[in-house]
Amino acid sequence: MELTAAIFILVLASRLQPIAGVGHDPLLVVDDYEDGGIRLKCLSERLFSEAQLLWTNSRGDNITGTPLSADTSTATVSSSIILKAGSGNSASCKIIDKQLKTSTESSVAIADVFFPSTSPWLAAFVVILLLSIFLVLAAFYKIRNNNKEITRAEKAREQIQQEEQKTRFQKENEDAKKRIEFRKARSNAVNITLDQKCRHPNLCISNDNRRVKSSNKTKTALKAMVVATEGFPGKKHYWEVEVGNQSQWELGVVSEKIRNMIMNSTGNSFPEDNLFSLQYSQGKYILTGGKDVSDCKQCRVVGVLLDVENAELSFYNVEEMSPLGSVYFEFTGKQYPFFSPDSSGEWLGVRPVKPQT
Repeated sequence: MELTAAIFILVLASRLQPIAGVGHDPLLVVDDYEDGGIRLKCLSERLFSEAQLLWTNSRGDNITGTPLSADTSTATVSSSIILKAGSGNSASCKIIDKQLKTSTESSVAIADVFFPSTSPWLAAFVVILLLSIFLVLAAFYKIRNNNKEITRAEKAREQIQQEEQKTRFQKENEDAKKRIEFRKARSNAVNITLDQKCRHPNLCISNDNRRVKSSNKTKTALKAMVVATEGFPGKKHYWEVEVGNQSQWELGVVSEKIRNMIMNSTGNSFPEDNLFSLQYSQGKYILTGGKDVSDCKQCRVVGVLLDVENAELSFYNVEEMSPLGSVYFEFTGKQYPFFSPDSSGEWLGVRPVKPQT
């Protein structure tokens, strides 16, 4: 209602242009806001037998309106257009009676303030809204990616922990098996004494016949050895030797034939064949045949297991209760333990095996 009243106030001109006879001026009515503009309707209370309605803008250019319609019940004709801001803000409606050759015309002008417009704050609001939506989506995407990274990191950490637990469990099982194997070996402990009659001249044996050392501290290329009194023809036999901090030593077994050769010999030769041993020299353990024993630190007490039935000679780190290595061989007759200390003059001795608790 306010828009209609204002537009009627702003009507600038309304004139009658009769060509012949008398007519009525068309009535311009503001119908409603539509499609971003104002719909104008042109009405005539006179019913024409043959009429034409023309719409023109402020420049006199024709404007296409809705087709002319007639209402016989009210004796009116009408047409409408949509006037938008910036299109001149004025329009004229002319009705031409072709039969009577008369025309009537009305014009109207509407100020820009009455046209629907977009507030500059609305544009700013839309921009801010779009930026907010973008920031929310970006934050959501970032949080989602961070959650994925955290999930992956947690899974990786759990997998590492599982692998560590698995490795630790396997190591504990292996250590347990080694300790069980060591205890089984120790259950075959035997008494060992050194034979004064079967030793190298440069070696000195203690009064209890359990320890041996070199009496000649001059290092030579030849090794000196002493053989035990006891020989073992079969089954399993275990003994322990304290090697201390000696820089080199050799422990193992020799056949009865070699033992007799050493006992009857007056030379200083050290047999190279028919003996099976573990040698420690220059920080390395070497088994008979030249096989290195890797990842083994220096030990102070060495356990020796002679398994005649399985033709196996095994060595153990007694303090760690872990194996150092094994030698497989074929032999006949008794096997005698032998011992070879270094030239430092320190004792190398047989240690009595304590019962397992």
